[in-house]
Amino acid sequence: MTYNYKTKGTCSRSIEVTIDDNGIITDVIFIGGCDGNLNGISSLAVGQNAEDIAKKLKGINCNGKGTSCPDQLATAINEALANR
Repeated sequence: MTYNYKTKGTCSRSIEVTIDDNGIITDVIFIGGCDGNLNGISSLAVGQNAEDIAKKLKGINCNGKGTSCPDQLATAINEALANR
């Protein structure tokens, strides 16, 4: 299942996350934001259990914004899992 999420409060504009039937992340694409960092986050997330990645990334803050691209990925994953 591929889920599209419009980010809030970050440089990236949206996230496309794909999670297979076993709960494993198979793809993550950030639109906008810091290319190198977001490609790194995507590479680390692919092949991992979606729930585990969401737990690890939830609450990461960027420059006092109250959120970050990793935190927004956690939100996207949680919404995707809830909408299965």
